[in-house]
Amino acid sequence: MNRYELMFIVKSDMEETEIKNTAESMKKILTDNKAKIIEEKAMGQRELAYEINKMKTGYYFLYVIEATSEAINEFERISRINESILRHLTIKVED
Repeated sequence: MNRYELMFIVKSDMEETEIKNTAESMKKILTDNKAKIIEEKAMGQRELAYEINKMKTGYYFLYVIEATSEAINEFERISRINESILRHLTIKVED
């Protein structure tokens, strides 16, 4: 298994419980695909560098995980189709 850093931005116009549920559902996708979550951070609401879908702010989440490529592929697939997520980024960490 490889180590990855996953960051995603959730829309800021949703209720706080919806934002937390979105983050938890993304975490569940990883754990269901046998990924091990090493660290997780809710970085809070921040201003975006540029406007995305008329949004100026978003809630940032960061996960450091150990996972297979299948888990990463599923995370990215769901991130692209989930309308609550504005952007996502996956970085493979070299040891």
